[in-house]
Amino acid sequence: MQNRISSFPPLIDDQSEILILGSIPGVRSLEKQQYYAHPQNKFWRIISELLNEEFTEDYGERIRILKKHHIALWDVIDSCERKGSLDSEIKNEEANQIAELLEEHPNIKAIFCNGGKSYKNLQKLLGKNYRLPMFLLPSTSPLHTVSFEKKLEEWKKILDFLS
Repeated sequence: MQNRISSFPPLIDDQSEILILGSIPGVRSLEKQQYYAHPQNKFWRIISELLNEEFTEDYGERIRILKKHHIALWDVIDSCERKGSLDSEIKNEEANQIAELLEEHPNIKAIFCNGGKSYKNLQKLLGKNYRLPMFLLPSTSPLHTVSFEKKLEEWKKILDFLS
């Protein structure tokens, strides 16, 4: 197996109201050191649509938009071994300190998981009856072949938790 890969630091501040969790960055994201950097991943398009913001390729602007709307971003996995970008190839994973992050940021009202791997891992970490609601959203990955419109419809649940 190849070398270990590691996730990025959380994008969160004291104004954050929801936390979106992925599994761990894919190859393109690791290369660019940006969340959801693969051009076919629909994360940033969905966020733009949901928040009525103009779509941008500028990563700094993308992060500003998340902060403006009180959205935090992180991954459930801190590090692992993985060949390629598939969650199914993840081995020897170590978890991020999600519970501690939530304790440090009491304004978080809900947690949304971008795909099944992050949701399953989160439930293992926090338990199914954690004090905050946890939602499974369809993965924004191009490998998850649900249409953009169906993904967007599911992702609209986020709006119920934003001020």
